[in-house]
Amino acid sequence: MNAVQSVRQYVDKMIQNAGPGMKILLMDKETTSVVSNVYSQSEIMQKEVYLCDRLDNIKNREPLRHLKCLTFLRPTEENVSYLSLELKNPLYGSYFLHWTNVISKSEIKRLAEADEQEIVREIAEYFTDFIPINPHTFVTNTPHGHIFTGGELLEDSVNQAISQAIVSFLLATKRNPYLRYTEWSRPCEKLVDKIQSTITKESTLFDFQQPRGQSRPVLLILDRRDDCVTPLLNQWTYQAMVHELLSIKNQRVSLADAPDIPKDFREVVLSAEHDKFFAENLYADFGSVGQSLRQLVEEFQNKAKSHQKVESIDDMKNFIENYPHFKQMSGTVSKHVAVVGELARLNEKYCLLEVSELEQEIACHSNHSGSLQRLQQLLSNTKIRDHDLLRLILLYGLKFETHSNNDIVGLTRKLKTRGIPDEDLNLVKAILKFGGVKKRKSDLFGMDPVAVTKRFMKGLQGVENIYTQHTPWLKSIVEDILKGKLKETQFPYFVRNSVDAPLTQDPNFRASEVIVFVVGGITYAESLVIHNINRNENRSAVMLGGTAIHNMNSFLEEIKASVRKFSDRTV
Repeated sequence: MNAVQSVRQYVDKMIQNAGPGMKILLMDKETTSVVSNVYSQSEIMQKEVYLCDRLDNIKNREPLRHLKCLTFLRPTEENVSYLSLELKNPLYGSYFLHWTNVISKSEIKRLAEADEQEIVREIAEYFTDFIPINPHTFVTNTPHGHIFTGGELLEDSVNQAISQAIVSFLLATKRNPYLRYTEWSRPCEKLVDKIQSTITKESTLFDFQQPRGQSRPVLLILDRRDDCVTPLLNQWTYQAMVHELLSIKNQRVSLADAPDIPKDFREVVLSAEHDKFFAENLYADFGSVGQSLRQLVEEFQNKAKSHQKVESIDDMKNFIENYPHFKQMSGTVSKHVAVVGELARLNEKYCLLEVSELEQEIACHSNHSGSLQRLQQLLSNTKIRDHDLLRLILLYGLKFETHSNNDIVGLTRKLKTRGIPDEDLNLVKAILKFGGVKKRKSDLFGMDPVAVTKRFMKGLQGVENIYTQHTPWLKSIVEDILKGKLKETQFPYFVRNSVDAPLTQDPNFRASEVIVFVVGGITYAESLVIHNINRNENRSAVMLGGTAIHNMNSFLEEIKASVRKFSDRTV
């Protein structure tokens, strides 16, 4: 399983099937994100796709009848309407229509009636209703908005959008899995019901032959509310840190607020597919990234010196041959120097190491008095951002919610004196309703005797890095399901009839592959967990998907939206 390669193969096939000749690729907002995550513009131009545009930009597109038009669209009412108008008054010589999911017969008939000039050469379903983040990580591509705005009832439109994306991923990777879900979560149960219904309805599409010697894979649907700690923590690996402090959107990072940044680097692209340095340092800690960047800068400086000596014809030839690589290297060096420099500036300016140390102390240990005292001290430190103080109080609330001497109210009151808006202050109570002890069923802080013993032994062995002590809850879930030890009472199989039922009574049953999907979003820290598990397995054993890829800001927006919706319904 490889999310990136699945999408690339579909795009390649789409272009190849149109045959030789100049082409234009028309997309919608969502499929533009899909393609930009796997192909650079220069790379797709090499495949004779000379123009890329939006379908809804019809007023600004000129007639170019010598071009073949490839469309890559989601099968929505809006897209079908736009395409029908296009086919009635075509701007291009021929059309090859590609849909990211199943398109209904009625919509195909509508398009056929619009094709009065008979210029449509192909209609195909290429299942790509998801955005690949890394080879082992994807998020839904469907615009569903916030997830928990319906409280315990996942709204039908949201449920439909998420299920379509998951089904699309299963079809793209040719997997027909058993389904498991979080027992206490009604959103997870509703989603898994919809997925099973779609698989049953489209059974011919799911008629995949299981590879010999492999058991059937498992799709496990989890609820974000079982772990509200991981999205709140500062991160110290390169990709995760960039997303936490600067935010990554469609592989683009804005440096517009960074001081003294050249105009060309106000927005940069960070793509592991097209940036060797970024690919090699995705999961490296910040200190290692700095060392690797220094080596890259020194290598670049040495090459720059050699290019200064152009004295003979051979020197000129060598310079011209190596110039594209030299120019690319120059851009890579400048880009990462700018990004790493901004991360370092923010780290120093806002005392993020000090903040992170307390985060880890709260999340991984049970020293209430020490954590409270340190948190009270940081509340008086003007260098610490309000944003990070809120982060710490939210973590404190989640950890010590049931502690007899907790001071959640006092800390919130003190935070208010710093002028934080009431909407943010209300998050302290909101997060406990969202994912506190009365909501989650997970042993999030490892308070059962076995977990306490494991944590004690780990403490005796020492910790490699005090800033990365925390392990996402998802890690233990994935390890258990790979071993066949995940409790069915907590994560049951979804079974409608005996045909769907797996051999749950067989103690030897092990899923050959696992697809974990988190309703409410995932994090880069959890993506790193899956990367390490696959590396230890020496194969692509686990895929991770979610409704979003969160940093703290986006996660808190999800909680705010759920609170606002709940308030609206109770008024």
